[in-house]
Amino acid sequence: MRAYLHRLVRANEFYLFLVIIALSLIIQFRSGQFFTPNNLVDIANAMVVPGIFAVGAFMALVSGGIDVSFPALASLAVYATTRILVDAGWAGGVWLPFLIAIAFGAILGAFNGIFIARFAVPVLIITLGTANVFSGFMQGVLGSVQIPNIPQGMSDFGRSTLFVATNPKSGLTSNMPVAFLLLVAVVAVAFFVLRYTAFGRGIYAIGGDESAAERAGFNVRKIKFWLYVSVGIIAAIAGLVRTSMMEQMHPTNLLGLELMVIAAVVLGGTAITGGTGTLTGAMLGTLLIVIVQNSMILVGVPTFWQSFALGALIIIGTGISAVQLSRARRRAGALV
Repeated sequence: MRAYLHRLVRANEFYLFLVIIALSLIIQFRSGQFFTPNNLVDIANAMVVPGIFAVGAFMALVSGGIDVSFPALASLAVYATTRILVDAGWAGGVWLPFLIAIAFGAILGAFNGIFIARFAVPVLIITLGTANVFSGFMQGVLGSVQIPNIPQGMSDFGRSTLFVATNPKSGLTSNMPVAFLLLVAVVAVAFFVLRYTAFGRGIYAIGGDESAAERAGFNVRKIKFWLYVSVGIIAAIAGLVRTSMMEQMHPTNLLGLELMVIAAVVLGGTAITGGTGTLTGAMLGTLLIVIVQNSMILVGVPTFWQSFALGALIIIGTGISAVQLSRARRRAGALV
């Protein structure tokens, strides 16, 4: 028990959880509205899309890479899916949109994976390039425009709810979307893959030391390729969920989310250099940023101060990662 408590106190997730609790209590004290049922459901609702994106961003970061193309990838995959189905007059369920979006996500993710696995070019440079390629192809070649009437199956999925939460004082209601279950499913599958499969162990090994991972028998190129295929699939799922919940396809709506999502993952304790981090930390980091973005308005904080807080969180998260890296290097030096 003592050893467990010692590990708990040393874990980044423990302190992040305390920060979330402290911030929640401050907002509750100032507004009296944070712990109301409808506000908690609103936060869960706001977690869905960035939470799914964070899973893919976490997998890329923990492998020692970084993907800044996933919003553009998701936008292109979902725009192409929606355009095809609208033109075809699809009136069926949401299963076909998901299958097509996943296929497009896998193809675009493979485009990233081929370059990253084959060429000794910094991953950041490659994904910056592919982000512009995806965005340019969508807006230039496909001539993307807003699609206000998406297929009925997508709209029905976006509106479907698990339950309705009501504020007992104001009477305001909020719907818990069925899509929240999809977030839970994506996190559960990623947790299983990372923890219990050779592919998942290889991702951590490559992030820790790519040369050592190769000597240990991991096929580094193959793992990198399938990793970015997986990231592409996860991004496409998040993009389709966002479009379904908005009940319209806006080509540029997702662009720019990469900064917030990567900041959330790093804030959760994932080392920028790879090899270290947990999905729990990534989800807690995402939750903290969602609270900052969605709940500070309850205490009357102006928009520009919310942006300031988000920037401060990014700096803090990067600082935490740098401290962790410095400590790891000192421990490695002491062992030598």
